Amino acid sequence: MTSKIVWIVGASSGIGKELARQYAQKGVTVLASARRLNKLEELTNEFPNQISAVQLDVTDTDSIQNATERVFNCDNMPDTIILNAGIYQPMSHTHFVAQNAEEAMMVNYLGVVRMIEPILPRLVNANRGKIVVVGSVAGYNGLPLSLAYGPTKAALINLCEALYIELIGSGVSVQLVSPGFVKTPLTEKNKFPMPFLLDVSDAAERILKGIDKGKFEIVLPRRFAYLLKIIRMLPYTVSLPLLRKLTGS
Repeated sequence: MTSKIVWIVGASSGIGKELARQYAQKGVTVLASARRLNKLEELTNEFPNQISAVQLDVTDTDSIQNATERVFNCDNMPDTIILNAGIYQPMSHTHFVAQNAEEAMMVNYLGVVRMIEPILPRLVNANRGKIVVVGSVAGYNGLPLSLAYGPTKAALINLCEALYIELIGSGVSVQLVSPGFVKTPLTEKNKFPMPFLLDVSDAAERILKGIDKGKFEIVLPRRFAYLLKIIRMLPYTVSLPLLRKLTGS
């Protein structure tokens, strides 16, 4: 385990919560952030000596600044910062609502951008640290019901690729997590079959191992992710009808 202090933004449920739990079980100090502190009580009660709650709203610049100053004013700065906050609302052409897309972009993409602004200079000045961004395989291709969610994850992929290139040699690394379907409160909204659905504990374990290995992209499950990557390389005349068939849309 290379990380000694991990800051997880979006730790109140799903993947973020399970990552916090598994890091704590391994003796890592965890700073768990979410918009509502009461949502973090289960974690802090379960691991009072390992997990501390830091209130943060990724849509609020002042909240981010206050939380960042609190975290980095400690004696030891975090080794790894995991940006996991996100929302998901299925949206199709039959119920196309611009506000849904705006809200998704505000949290999923701009929330990450707002977080990176204050933490990146601190990491670069220290010549160390790791930023882990939780994206999704939904960013690889245009998928049914993902008209609001998918574009936010596509933007994150592009952002992480560019950051990775720019930060080479800086001592700061960037990793992108691209999960497929994971059993969380978010995916409970889906009313369609979810291939290769992973239990959240299994997904978190794979992500944790991938973070330690240091590869740029951590994909899970691999079969599903690589299938979508291959489809993305095909001509649109082939890929789009194939995606329609595979998703049953």
